[in-house]
Amino acid sequence: MRKYVNYELDNGLAIVTVNNPPVNSLTEDMSNELRQVFEELKAIEDEDAGSGVSRVKVVILTAVNHKGVFIAGADINLFLSIKDRADGVRLGSFYQSIINPISESGSPVICAVNGLALGGGTEIALACDIRIASSNAEFGLTEVRLGVLPGGGGTQRLARLIGPGKAKQMIFTGKRINAEEALRIGLIEKLVPEGEALNEAKIMAQAMLDNAPTAIKCAKMAIDEGLDATMKEGLLIEQKALGMACDSGEPAEGARAFLEKRKPKFP
Repeated sequence: MRKYVNYELDNGLAIVTVNNPPVNSLTEDMSNELRQVFEELKAIEDEDAGSGVSRVKVVILTAVNHKGVFIAGADINLFLSIKDRADGVRLGSFYQSIINPISESGSPVICAVNGLALGGGTEIALACDIRIASSNAEFGLTEVRLGVLPGGGGTQRLARLIGPGKAKQMIFTGKRINAEEALRIGLIEKLVPEGEALNEAKIMAQAMLDNAPTAIKCAKMAIDEGLDATMKEGLLIEQKALGMACDSGEPAEGARAFLEKRKPKFP
């Protein structure tokens, strides 16, 4: 049992919960635990690869709501030691090292945002595949107010998600946006009433769990890798991913289940 970040794995669904009161700030210890959890889940995925078994099929990332906060971002005390360029590079490298494992998960990651997500909190949400937010959620990359800029992938992932213009507006002004605006600009995929983000994430996760796990993981790979490729390259990536999915045995089971009018039994 870790102190700040733990997960439960049951029937293919891993629920990762952050709990670092008073505001779930990304202290060094909590950040390291977050990285360890996603590295552990990835190790399980890698161990299962090619075995016909998928212990991790979908991941939900959420946090215990403290004072209306999802994840407040970096520990401000870390900025007091920044003196030069090298310190900034080291700080960015550290936060990218804890957030990148989220985006590198082979399984889809759903983020259930149940409150204020500032700085690193927004960057963590951006690293997930799908974001579900409750009506009390707020988002913001407010680092410029502290003399720095998003260093956990925020400049890159936000621009790819909502476009460079909107991303620059959010980052340059350092202003927060509410959940309704986040939905309007495409920062989140679904808006739910306060207190319902995790429940809705579980419903969406179950819809994924009903489908072929290898096919989903291969589709995720094709989409993610294709974002940095030309259309021609992306189509080849898609062919490769389709081949990997067909090598799993899942297509035969899916076809048989369809013809026999029953629910498929995927591994």
